[in-house]
Amino acid sequence: MPDTVTADLLKFIEASPSPFHCVAETARQLLEAGFIEIDEAAAPIEVTAGQKAFVRRSGSLFAYCAGSESPASAGFRILGAHTDSPNLRIKPRPDLVRAGYQQWGVETYGGVLLATWMDRDLGLSGRVHVRGADGKPEARLFRCDKPIARIPNLAIHLNRGVNNTGLILDKQEHLPPMVGLEGVENFSEWLSKEMGGAEILSWDLGLMDLQPPAVGGIDESFIFAPRLDNQASCYVSLAALLAAKPATCTQVIAFFDHEEIGSRSHSGAMGAFLKDSLARIERNHVSSEPGGMERAIPNSKLVSLDMAHGIHPNYIDKHEPNHAPALNGGPVIKEHVEQRYATDGESTAWFRDLCRAQNVPCQDFVIKTNLACGSTIGPISAGELGIKTIDIGNAMLSMHSIREQGGAHDTAYLLKVLVHALEGN
Repeated sequence: MPDTVTADLLKFIEASPSPFHCVAETARQLLEAGFIEIDEAAAPIEVTAGQKAFVRRSGSLFAYCAGSESPASAGFRILGAHTDSPNLRIKPRPDLVRAGYQQWGVETYGGVLLATWMDRDLGLSGRVHVRGADGKPEARLFRCDKPIARIPNLAIHLNRGVNNTGLILDKQEHLPPMVGLEGVENFSEWLSKEMGGAEILSWDLGLMDLQPPAVGGIDESFIFAPRLDNQASCYVSLAALLAAKPATCTQVIAFFDHEEIGSRSHSGAMGAFLKDSLARIERNHVSSEPGGMERAIPNSKLVSLDMAHGIHPNYIDKHEPNHAPALNGGPVIKEHVEQRYATDGESTAWFRDLCRAQNVPCQDFVIKTNLACGSTIGPISAGELGIKTIDIGNAMLSMHSIREQGGAHDTAYLLKVLVHALEGN
């Protein structure tokens, strides 16, 4: 049977169909645990030992539990992840009519595994800006769990070679979903009706799979869910922060939007959100010491969490023979000598010791030398801050599919290690 950690992970993913919902669910759990929310634009508050607070910025969030010692002396322990996942986003003027059907124009967000979006019951979620009661723009979460859209495949009778040559999709022509017959209301009218008649100003909305997350396999050893990359890492980081005992170091989680498209935004890892938030804590800590951030940086560690490529039994040749992580084999250390991952020998030794102390198995991943390697927020944050960083994650299959697969026991493994890390070990 799945453990409570896995069950809570699936609930978290179900509550988080978009980056904005992911942040909202994280904030809900933080508030429930006694954290206070800080307005970024408000005057700074004094940071006292054990103080628990968070700040939101669009689809990103920063939360901390202040240490009993100053950051200059005890440093930060940071868990970083990203809230976004590849999907199909609604265009600003999406209305299309073709062959008597109403369709919506979409853009691809990130490295979408396009074929997996075909023949799925699709809903819609994200953020909508409406005219508020005061006449000013107001952001509201939006979620439609009804099967309002579908991208139908072309019948094999009209594409006889598809099973031999593969499905080739033109992003402009073949991805607009069918949403009704010609003559139904346009997108803005439909959205306004769904939101109680609100005046629609703009939106950040994407299609989503409606099939709920589940534990699977005849031995219940797998997770089948959308957005495991990377909401599984957000969940386990949040759970670790809530479970960790207060420490001398300041414990931090930092979740970023826009990782899947390069992190170059005001709320992405390439922006100043993390750097400014850490500096604000150090500057306003009651035990702040001379040297400030310059001393805090070498006393700090950052764990960049993003999912890892588990070995695929049907494509074993795609994996480096001695670096092929298995689902349910424990957390994966991700390494790349050209620093597409921020891991090095020092951070690897530290993380291996954390796993050993918790009796948790540990795995290694490097990409095959003849394949291109992806990247994470790890190298970005390490380069911006100068903090010693390691890239890790749980093994998974079907990365960037509309529905992904992970191990049902890996989240509990990783949680134990991350709690140990946050407690200053």
